[in-house]
Parts: sequence; C-alpha cells; structure tokens
Amino acid sequence: MKMNRILALLAAGSLLLASCGQGRQSRTAEAAGQAVADTLTKAQRDSIAALPDSLKPKLSTAQIMATLAEEPVFDIITNMGTIRVKLYSGTPKHRDNFAKLALDGFYDGILFHRVIDGFMIQCGDPLSKDELQSDLWGTGGPGYNVPAEIRKEYHHKKGALAAARRGDAANPMRESSGSQFYIVQNERNCSHLDGQYTVFGETIEGLDVVDRIARVYVDFRDCPIDPVRIENIKLVEE
Repeated sequence: MKMNRILALLAAGSLLLASCGQGRQSRTAEAAGQAVADTLTKAQRDSIAALPDSLKPKLSTAQIMATLAEEPVFDIITNMGTIRVKLYSGTPKHRDNFAKLALDGFYDGILFHRVIDGFMIQCGDPLSKDELQSDLWGTGGPGYNVPAEIRKEYHHKKGALAAARRGDAANPMRESSGSQFYIVQNERNCSHLDGQYTVFGETIEGLDVVDRIARVYVDFRDCPIDPVRIENIKLVEE
C-alpha cells in the first residue's frame, strides 16, 4: 500500500516537473516571438521614417490628434521664413483647435493681414486668401469661437502666440476667434493685453522672422503691401 502511494507521488512529481518545463518552454517561445515581432515593428518604423514625405503613409488628423504631445511644436512656414512655436498645455482648447486647423491645412495660403511694427503681427483670416474680399479681411474665421482660457502665468512676452477676438462690448466673455491669432513683437507695447486675451503659446525659434515681418511696408489698414503669406503650418515630430 505504502509502495503504491510512493509510486503515485513520484508519478505526480514527474507530471508536475514536465508541466513546469513545458510552461518555461512556452514562455520562452512567446518571449522569442515577441522579440521578433518588436524587431519587425521597429524595422517597419525605421523603413517608414526613411521614406521621403511624399511616400509616407498619411495619418488622419484624428489619428495625429490622438497622440499629440501635451505641448506640441509647430513650424509656421511663411514666405519670409519659419517661426517655430510651442503650444501651452494650460490652454488645451486653444492648443487642440490650433493643432487641428493646422493639420487640416486651414492656414495654408492665409495672409498676415494686420502688421504693426513695435506691436504685433496678426493672421488667420481665411478671407485673406481672396483679394476681392480685402475689405472684409480681419472679420473671417471657421464659423465658431473658442472659450477664453486666460491664465495669469502666460504673458504677452516677445514671441507670445495669442488669440485675436472681438471687443468686450460685443464679446463680454472674451471668447477667442476660431482661427485668428497674433504674435507679439514688442513686449512692452503689448503688456496691457495681459489678462484680456488668451495667450496659448510662444515662439521658440524665429524671432528674427517675426521682426522681419513686422517691419514690412504696410498700407493705411496696416496690411502689408507685398503679401506675407503662411505657406504651411507643420507639426514638428519628436
């Protein structure tokens, strides 16, 4: 009887050892398979990254927005140079709105329609694409406003990116234009705007381009005589 129990225990132990061995082999095989898969995925990513932009697979705006950094960086590419801006995480509505419009190509071809040396440069009106509507430049947008996100820590320093809006009388909640924005050229002359307009980003490269645009010749409406145009606004990928 005792011998039978011993034999049974030995048999059970052998089965347990076999089961553990099979489990280790299975886990090892899974790990090896995952390593191969990871290597292939990395190789695929590297292959895509090496392709020219024209051949890269196009992600939708929604796909890009889903993985957007908290403080994304964009290049505002103009016919007078590139202004690189960082959007603030503390103004998420303005950040996401600007990013979506830029990724959709909304700003492509839009003019800086209001330029004041010693103050700021303003753009973002889709009507500025049409010379025949020049009397209306500064009034256009995407058809909606963005709720104000005015924060004390964000100031109108040189290179600050801020949203244009209608005046308090018509806009007591200080909602921002859905697309028009301005870039501060002179901090001292814009400091009175703190607490009045939403500042949602800053220039991190290209302040010389801001100065260059601010100093162009303008007409009686502060509109550049020789058009200053946004060619494209491009997301800078890390």
